[in-house]
Amino acid sequence: MRPNSEVMPSVWAVRPLLSWSSQSHLPIGVDLGAYPGRVLKEKLRSDLTTAMKARDQVRVATLRMALTAVTNAETAGTEHHDLSDDEVMTVLVRETKKRRESAEAFDGAGRAELADRERAEEQVLAEYLPQPLTDDELTALVAAAIAETGAEGPRQMGQVMKVVQPQVGSRADGKRVSSEVKRQLSS
Repeated sequence: MRPNSEVMPSVWAVRPLLSWSSQSHLPIGVDLGAYPGRVLKEKLRSDLTTAMKARDQVRVATLRMALTAVTNAETAGTEHHDLSDDEVMTVLVRETKKRRESAEAFDGAGRAELADRERAEEQVLAEYLPQPLTDDELTALVAAAIAETGAEGPRQMGQVMKVVQPQVGSRADGKRVSSEVKRQLSS
């Protein structure tokens, strides 16, 4: 039985129609700047669409994996929350590190083709990460942190790391930072 249209209006009459862009998951005309923290995730989505159209299988698989990792991070815990760009960047750094470690493990096991695929995925993810610190920049940051904290030996490495890590962010691997701090504190 069809509901009476006078009593129950059509869903389309009640809800305004929105036009959606093909490049974004937001309505046309919506400025991404009005949604701080969503720019990187939207860029991943639009790049996924572009890669699918170009039939770039490695890029498609990598971006799908990255978006899945972001979604998993958003739904982790007791309730869903949208990740900021910094949190998305943290997820991408973690996924890049996984790819690097997997490539090393595959090399050690003699599986060169799988190691090459992991490296290709790492290169795709690296496009979304900030420019890594050079050795000179890292040395200067660590030296400044040591001067700021007044650390004089390896026992005070934790104090220096607390100062350096926020400055470095995702621009250098923690292992690389800690080895530079150790080197400077030991000399």
